[in-house]
Amino acid sequence: MKTSPSRRSFIRKSSLALGSLALSFPAWAKPVRNIGVQLYTFMGIIDQDVEGTLKKVAALGFKDIESAFSLKGGYYGLKPKEFKSLLTGMGLAWRSHHALGTPFVPPPDMKLPFDVKKMRSLKENRQELVDEVAEGGVPYLTCANIAIGSGDEIKKSIDILNMTGEACKKAGLTLTYHNHDAEFKPVDGVVPYTLFLAQLSKDIKMELDLAWATKAGVDPVKLFQENPGRFPLWHVKDIDQELKNVLPVGEGTIDFKRIFDKAKTAGLKYCFVEHDMPKDALASVTSSINYLKTKILNR
Repeated sequence: MKTSPSRRSFIRKSSLALGSLALSFPAWAKPVRNIGVQLYTFMGIIDQDVEGTLKKVAALGFKDIESAFSLKGGYYGLKPKEFKSLLTGMGLAWRSHHALGTPFVPPPDMKLPFDVKKMRSLKENRQELVDEVAEGGVPYLTCANIAIGSGDEIKKSIDILNMTGEACKKAGLTLTYHNHDAEFKPVDGVVPYTLFLAQLSKDIKMELDLAWATKAGVDPVKLFQENPGRFPLWHVKDIDQELKNVLPVGEGTIDFKRIFDKAKTAGLKYCFVEHDMPKDALASVTSSINYLKTKILNR
C-alpha cells in the first residue's frame, strides 16, 4: 500500500516533533522522575507534628521520602507498616531509611534532647533494622555514617557494612553508604572512601552527598565515571564558596546541571533534598525543590 504525500508529510512532521520533545527533557529524565526529601532536614520539628509536616512536604511536590532517626523512636513513633501507610495516603513513597553504622557516643558535656539508647546501629541492631525496613517495603537501607577514626576502625566498619549488605540482600534490600567529607580525608595513610569502594561488596551501593563531597574537594562526576552504576541515591544540597555552610539548592556554588547530566552514568534512582540543621527547614526545601523543578527538570 502506497503512502500518500499528505500522510508522509504528517509522519515526518510528527517524527520531528517527537524528536524535539525528547530533546527537551534532561539527560537524567529516565533514571529518575521524582524529587525526594530527607526527613533529617526536619529534625526536632517533625516529631512535634508528624502528619502535619508530611502534608506540607507533599504539598510542595515531593514524592519520595528518606527517613532518619526520630526523637519518638521507631519511625516517627510508628511501626514500619504504619509509617508506610501514612506516607502512601499522602501520595508519598518511602524509598530509604538512614541508620547509624556504629553507636553514637556523645561527648561527656553534650546535652541531648533524647535518650541516646534509642539510636540503634548496624553494629548492634543489624538484623532488627533490616527486618523492619523490609517490613515497611523500603528498597534501601542506608548507613548514615560509621566509625573511621583509625585504620583499625575502618577495617571493622568495612566488615560491619559487608555483613549488613549480606543481610540486606537476603531480605531483598540494597544497602547504601552515605558520606560526609571525612571519608575522603586520609586516615592512617588510607582514604576511607577509596577503601569502601574497593572492599565493600559490589551489591553495596553508595548514596553520594553532593555538598559534603564538594566540601572535600571531590568531583561527583569523576566519581560516577570511575564507578559507574554505584550511586543510585543522592543527597542534593548546596554549599557556599568558602565550603563551610550548607545552603538550599541553587544558592551556592555547585553546578547541579553538570552533575545531573551524568545521572545515568551514576545509576541514579532517587535523589533527596536535604539541609543539615537549617534555620527554616520548610523555607529551605521549598527553595530547593523550586530550583530543581525550574532549572534542572525544566518543569
